[in-house]
Amino acid sequence: MALEEFIDNLAKRIIGYVESSSDKSKKTITFRTAESRSKTTDLSLPLEGHGSQAVMDDIDEFLKQCVNTNRGDFMNPLWGGLNITAFAGEVISALTNQSMYTYELAPLATLIEQAIIMRMSEIIGFADGFGTLTTGGSNGNMLGMLCARQSILPSSSKTGFDGTKYVAYVSSEFHYSVLMSANVVGIGHQNVIKVACDEKGRMKSSSLQEEIDRSRANGLIPFCIIATSGTTVRGAFDPIGEIAAIAHDESIWLHVDAAWGGSSLFSSKKRDLMHGVELADSVCWDAHKMMGMPLICSAFIVKNERILSSVCSHGDVAHYLFHEENKDIDLGRYSLQCGRRNDALKLWLAWREIGDSGWAKMVEKYCGLADYLEQKIVEEPNLEMMSSREWTNVCFRYNDQSGHSDLNYLNAEIRDRLLKEGEILVSRSNIDEDVIIRSVISNPSVSAEILDRLIEKVKLHASEIISGIPPTN
Repeated sequence: MALEEFIDNLAKRIIGYVESSSDKSKKTITFRTAESRSKTTDLSLPLEGHGSQAVMDDIDEFLKQCVNTNRGDFMNPLWGGLNITAFAGEVISALTNQSMYTYELAPLATLIEQAIIMRMSEIIGFADGFGTLTTGGSNGNMLGMLCARQSILPSSSKTGFDGTKYVAYVSSEFHYSVLMSANVVGIGHQNVIKVACDEKGRMKSSSLQEEIDRSRANGLIPFCIIATSGTTVRGAFDPIGEIAAIAHDESIWLHVDAAWGGSSLFSSKKRDLMHGVELADSVCWDAHKMMGMPLICSAFIVKNERILSSVCSHGDVAHYLFHEENKDIDLGRYSLQCGRRNDALKLWLAWREIGDSGWAKMVEKYCGLADYLEQKIVEEPNLEMMSSREWTNVCFRYNDQSGHSDLNYLNAEIRDRLLKEGEILVSRSNIDEDVIIRSVISNPSVSAEILDRLIEKVKLHASEIISGIPPTN
């Protein structure tokens, strides 16, 4: 197949997939078990290639079976939807196939990434902030903890350290990636201290101070506090200003995990959720979440460039890559990665298209839709909110008020039936001991009509379960 014909055929499939997002007859997912898929799909890697036409057949099969995350019915994780401009940037990044470790190999891409980091630093309030794009919030949290270790023990990256006495503090509703970070940094899971939260799921600053005092009394060394701006389940925002005051008084590094909630900084109405973020030492922020960039597009930003440079000083030995004349511009000197794809172009193009004001309107639109869904839940006699809301996470459950239903089983089954039905995808989680249904609004195709349908489907499935009616599929 000739190049032009191949690209034309590919373009037709791309357009078809994009247009399918508005086709109400299509499902978001056709549910099948992994065992069933593996038996009915040819996944073998041949000794002799099948040719370019087979490539199109394989693409067709993939698009047929994939979760259609571009549909407005997709409200399961903290991301969703399709930004066409960012998609164009993704295509061009793959086409040009540059690696971001040196200016020499990615000249304009290097300057673009620096411009993005500089602008995000300004929005956060870091006058001289610096940073790097990373593989996601998990990597950003790990970098934050590594910078904290480097700050308290500048030689640790070269000589190592005994992490058994060093402790980090997180909210009890923290993201699990902090445990991975503790493993990599060398303090271990047991040295991650979970601080009590208030009824809204926010870290209690008074409890943080108590935990720090207790740690010091037990001979432990506090070295890092991780505040969360937008927790995974509730979307809660820890009080950064209060936490920063403690961190500064105690000389402890403060990292803010704003992977989910960082976009609040664009909106004058929502920015106060992250009040005091300029007092932090480092921040991670995922543009592939609410900002809608194709996975992956995430930033780690630090107030002190020197600390990040020290953490990543392993690159200094790579004489075959890094040279003195570009020391201040080669991004590989500020990254844990060597080979790293260009994730900056898609965000830069999308940002230039709509500007800060466009992001602000997007944030406020999503929050308005979340307000709408919450109000619908409050108005329904058999539905109840399971947490107060600050962001676009809407946590609720069905409660028939009879006192006879096992509400955890009931709500888990409702969500299971929604998944297997394959139309509207939301997630199941827990708040304390209660199983809840969580809808996340971060998809440009979500509408009030879809939210109305979600409510009706939850009520329908609940009624069928209570009546003992088996699922239809």
